[in-house]
Amino acid sequence: MRLSGRFRSSLIIGGQGIRARKMRTFLSMVSLFLGVLAVVTVQAGSVIAQRALLSDIEISQGKDGTVRTYLPSKSSPVALELLKGRADAAGLTTGKAVIGEPGVKPLNEGGGPLDEGGGFRGAMSMTCDASGQCRPVEDNPGAPPGQAIEVAMKSVTGDIRQFRPFRVEAGEWLDSSSAPSLSPRIVVNKQAAEGFARHKVPAEMRVEGAVANTTPRIVGVVDDGSWGPTIYIRSDELLNWMSVESLSDERYGGVELMLAPGSTADLQQTLRSRLVASGVASEEISFQTVNSLKEMQSQLTLMRWIFLGMAGLVLLIGVAGILNVGLATVGERIEEFALRRAVGTPRLLLAGIVLAETLLTGLLTAAFAIGVGAVGLKAVSVVLGSREPFLQDVAFPWEAGVAGVIAGLVAGVLGGLIPAVRAARIPIATVMRA
Repeated sequence: MRLSGRFRSSLIIGGQGIRARKMRTFLSMVSLFLGVLAVVTVQAGSVIAQRALLSDIEISQGKDGTVRTYLPSKSSPVALELLKGRADAAGLTTGKAVIGEPGVKPLNEGGGPLDEGGGFRGAMSMTCDASGQCRPVEDNPGAPPGQAIEVAMKSVTGDIRQFRPFRVEAGEWLDSSSAPSLSPRIVVNKQAAEGFARHKVPAEMRVEGAVANTTPRIVGVVDDGSWGPTIYIRSDELLNWMSVESLSDERYGGVELMLAPGSTADLQQTLRSRLVASGVASEEISFQTVNSLKEMQSQLTLMRWIFLGMAGLVLLIGVAGILNVGLATVGERIEEFALRRAVGTPRLLLAGIVLAETLLTGLLTAAFAIGVGAVGLKAVSVVLGSREPFLQDVAFPWEAGVAGVIAGLVAGVLGGLIPAVRAARIPIATVMRA
């Protein structure tokens, strides 16, 4: 209770000192504000950068914990049959399709991105003679140019967004609960959507291996992080027009399976047994778990410490400001502290009074810096959220708030320690000289 009383007295008297010297408290807060705000900004920035990096990696590779495997194209019938009706796994095959006028050369032959004018930017095929000399050749030299766009076609067996969280820009994702339609529903990525907006192409899709051209329906637009135009289509709807054997093309990577963590042991064993029985070599089947955060943790930690070191230097400038103001304040209050010593105030309590003032100043500065950081982040989210998806509806990280409070407390201790010691060592005789 005795220590509790001294602590309470230090806080009360320290608060009275802050109220009595508002201008000096304000100047101390100004010198410390930039340092604390720098720490808050660095911590918030590192958390947001980590989320942004993970967001991009999750779209292309999958969420942490996702189990992935790549299988040869001949395993498509077994894999698709085994995944049918399962919510904890999804399969994906890659091919190519051309949407637009039939029998013409696509605007982006090769499936590359379309520039502003819709000119050719795709890759050409290569041919080599007996001497080993290679040269590029056009894929369809006899076809006339026309209004058609070549896209990468990815057929999915279920909702792959549980593994790869694509950001839906417009419309909706593929609904796997409804019956397959003879008019395939497709979701296009942003690059394909921009191409279709610039070039008015007929709604006719031709796929290699299909028995006839289809009329697709665009139901949504997603941001999938791909560099070229891509469409997503349900495998069961595509199978209305082609065989399961031709669904996957070895030239585009065969079959990719994504399995949910924690519920895949039986599925992995069953899948391996069925594939080996169908003729797939056991060494061709391997499962890998996505650990993106673990792989990038060392780089993120190094970057965070570098910027925290720079913020610490700015914080030291604020500490020097508090120290300067604190020493000047103690010099003006020598008679007051000496009088308190004369009436029996312990030295420890005098030091606590001075230290309480700097600690309260540090906490007030930290609260103000955290508030400014939260408002600034909200403003950035509103202004840049439409251009940077990871900034949409971003919340102020609690780690940044904790870092700000700790920075304020550390600055208060460092800036008030020397003035507190000086106040505690003031002799009683000073009041007699006064």
